[in-house]
Amino acid sequence: MRRFAALIALACAALLAVPAVAQGLEKPKLTIGVGGKPLIYYLPLTIAERKGYFKQEGLDVEILDFPGGAKALQALLGGSVDIVSGAYEHTISQQAKGNSIEAIVLEGQYPGIVLALPTAKAASYKSPADLKGMKIGVTAPGSSTNMFVNILLAKVGLKPDAVSIIGVGAGAGAVAIMKRGEIDALSNLDPVIAQLESDGTIKPVVDTRTPEGVKQVYGGAYAAGCIYAPTEWIQKNPKTAQAVVNAMVRALRFIQHASIDEIVATVPPEYYSDKALYKKALEENIATFHHDGFISKEAGEHVAHDLLTFDPTMQGKKIDLAKTVNMTFQQKAAQNIK
Repeated sequence: MRRFAALIALACAALLAVPAVAQGLEKPKLTIGVGGKPLIYYLPLTIAERKGYFKQEGLDVEILDFPGGAKALQALLGGSVDIVSGAYEHTISQQAKGNSIEAIVLEGQYPGIVLALPTAKAASYKSPADLKGMKIGVTAPGSSTNMFVNILLAKVGLKPDAVSIIGVGAGAGAVAIMKRGEIDALSNLDPVIAQLESDGTIKPVVDTRTPEGVKQVYGGAYAAGCIYAPTEWIQKNPKTAQAVVNAMVRALRFIQHASIDEIVATVPPEYYSDKALYKKALEENIATFHHDGFISKEAGEHVAHDLLTFDPTMQGKKIDLAKTVNMTFQQKAAQNIK
């Protein structure tokens, strides 16, 4: 009897240790896919994890890192992850392919993608027409960095096959490949770009880390990184979806209220080889997180417009942008989390 009482006590203690909210979640254990977790593009995801916001919402989250956003999307479609931290573009392009996926909270309002050339060649760059015939490194074929190249090519009447796309990842491998001269240009994000820029290896020729750059390329408001999931999954797991969005909005609020040094101190040290350089890169990108997680109609329209300029799978397809976003969870979170 004494042993039985002890087991009951342990069971009760374990139950009390689980946040009350977790007991009401449909799926407290969750797998999130991401393509290049150390990228500043996905900073809110890392903050939510490192600050314990997922746990505080009752979630036991496992984050699987892939070489690029296209690989994370494939994992979602294949059922090996529940949701994805990735580019909003995928919710639109997948609708054209018959897959219903919705963005439930925005991470970054600027793409932050940079097209860079070796410094010696950058001075002669005049327009995307100069890219014709080049080998261009992207995080992964089909990823947002690849789409970025396609958008630039379409602006000068070139098709995607006017260049050769090479997947180089989102970390040290991309840096090494560029330094070795194995590619002619690079479409990537910070801290990869910042590292190569700091030692003079590359020079940006198109830069969407700033509002000015975004307007130049896209014409206005944009939706970049977000959390997206299959519509069916969201409908089956509304409380879990709300918990995820709550954690992400809390991460955005932390980024907005914290100092750059406090943010750098929160990310894993393996995210950077040079702390001062990472800090500088973060300062250049911080404006992308100054929002409450909402995706506007205008932002969605700009993304869709550019996808239609180059993606043959979208030609002739009617896209309902209202079905690519679900901001009901974001609206609740934004009202309660300041």
